[in-house]
Amino acid sequence: MTARPNSSTPPERSVPLSQRWSKESYIAALAVLGIFAHLIARFGLHTPAIVYNAPLLATLALGGAPLLFDLGRRIAHAEFGSDILAGLSIAASVILGEYLAGSIVVLMLSGGNALEHYATRRASAVLAALAQRMPRIAHRVVDSRFEDVDVDQVRLGDRLVVFPHEICPVDGTVVDGRGTMDESYLTGEPFQMAKVQGSDVLSGAINGESALTLSVTRLPVDSRYAKIVEVMRRAEADRPRMRRLADRLGAWYTVLGVGIAAAGWIAGHDPVRFLAVLVIATPCPLLLAIPVAIIGAISVAASRAIIIKNPAMLEKIGKCRTVIFDKTGTLTYGRPMLTEILCAPGITEDRALQLAASLEQYSKHPLASGVLEAARGRRLELAQVSRISEKPGQGLSGAIGEKWSGAIGDKQSGTNEEKLIQITGRKGISQPLPAALGMECVLLIDGQYAAIFRFHDTPRKESSSFIEHLAPRHRVNKVMLVSGDREAEVRYLAGEVGIREILFGKSPEEKVEIVREESMKEATLFLGDGINDAPAMQAATVGVAFGQASEITAEAADAVVLEASLGKVDELIHIGTRMRSIALQSAVGGMALSMIGMGIAAAGYLPPVAGAIAQEFVDVLAVLNALRMTVPGKRIRDEGF
Repeated sequence: MTARPNSSTPPERSVPLSQRWSKESYIAALAVLGIFAHLIARFGLHTPAIVYNAPLLATLALGGAPLLFDLGRRIAHAEFGSDILAGLSIAASVILGEYLAGSIVVLMLSGGNALEHYATRRASAVLAALAQRMPRIAHRVVDSRFEDVDVDQVRLGDRLVVFPHEICPVDGTVVDGRGTMDESYLTGEPFQMAKVQGSDVLSGAINGESALTLSVTRLPVDSRYAKIVEVMRRAEADRPRMRRLADRLGAWYTVLGVGIAAAGWIAGHDPVRFLAVLVIATPCPLLLAIPVAIIGAISVAASRAIIIKNPAMLEKIGKCRTVIFDKTGTLTYGRPMLTEILCAPGITEDRALQLAASLEQYSKHPLASGVLEAARGRRLELAQVSRISEKPGQGLSGAIGEKWSGAIGDKQSGTNEEKLIQITGRKGISQPLPAALGMECVLLIDGQYAAIFRFHDTPRKESSSFIEHLAPRHRVNKVMLVSGDREAEVRYLAGEVGIREILFGKSPEEKVEIVREESMKEATLFLGDGINDAPAMQAATVGVAFGQASEITAEAADAVVLEASLGKVDELIHIGTRMRSIALQSAVGGMALSMIGMGIAAAGYLPPVAGAIAQEFVDVLAVLNALRMTVPGKRIRDEGF
């Protein structure tokens, strides 16, 4: 078979100007040109007023009118924002003939929106690379040959060939071939996953040295990789929330600005004072500084493998005083260690472990790694396996060599002997299974009980120090461990990491009620990684999907920590706390300076043009301070983990 070009490498494409420049960008550019032309005509060429005012009138007509139209439309829909002051300033400048002041306000308003558009696009660059990585071409098998088709044309049940070193374009099941795939880009696991007939493959995984033929089990739009890209798109779709946050903070400021402007007009019997106050009251510290700080926080988080889905969580996470943990995969590595093997008569530990590991090398189950690690530790040679099947809730089965049919299932999650018998097709088991005491899985060979494997999930090295530092560093009052696991396993972990409040054997519905009750008392932060954690995440004040979270969990979370590290969660808390501090500094400081200017303008000592220039100076200071958020601080993670 001839080598094929790697479809995973997308062609370079230039970004269209319409995407790089927003409508506000064009208006801002028009305002700059209009103001510059006005200054040249007035002070350089000394032209008549009708000439040097023409560029300003064009700016107000072509740039100010669309902005006023947008503001009017929002007012008609009862959307009252702090940028109403800017709209009033533009309208008043036209009525009073202060065209230069009005043009400067147009520049401030459009320039702020353009800066937000640019910053958002820059902040999305890290996640946009994820979308660019997705293959656009698939090799579909048709009558013993393959044809290149667009990924969007792939249908369920199609057979696709994935060539060596290509990125898998869809989720599917291997139907022909043996090899390995690197799934670390999606799962974080640093090793190759073996693939044989019956193995599941994920879109976005990188194929190894051998070509694999797979059957499509999910459409490209529903694949794991597509879900990750969708997280990015939703993060961008949440951008209007930033503006609404600024509007809420600036509601009182708008009323105050109009009140001072009216007082200045009445006291001085001069409508120009009204305009001067409105010009310097234009709330650009709110319109610019808060979005820039939030966007900077999103950018910093993305560069550190943290996806912010709901920007509002950045303001809330530092206020959470109750932290609720799921157990497996958050406080533990999710890779339980094998601690005991109970064998049926006539079967040795090494034989049982060899057969179990031969099956588990094709599984993603959390207990599989413990079995494989134990087999490697005993230097056992694994047997050849074919016809692998692993259906949810039904365990793992396969043909071991040419002699046996094996099945292995997790007793704790409910894969009992009856389900395993259904898989192997046997009618009965000669020996009863021992009672389950903790994390266990059972091995059947030709339908007969062969062994029980018992495990302990290893706590993360940083779990204890992370929990200990929550109270002194982040003012957390309560730490809880809420799990669906058995009491013995939950108590064991709680003792290892230092958590006193534990709840065990809880269903997803019970977890939701617990989180809701705690959230009514204080703001809560919930950390989990399983599908059953998704409802609890939505009930919490802030929900964080941790490590190898499922797409369903990621959908429910406010933030997704892509690396399985509690240090990343600490970084997220610091990023949110720092963002809120910087945003408030910029907004409150900028409004304070503007209020000083408003008082001077109301007294008649600051004309509209000078007020507009002063406001620009305040804006620059507020934005420069907000831009500090784009640079990670020295203390983005506490010491010790």
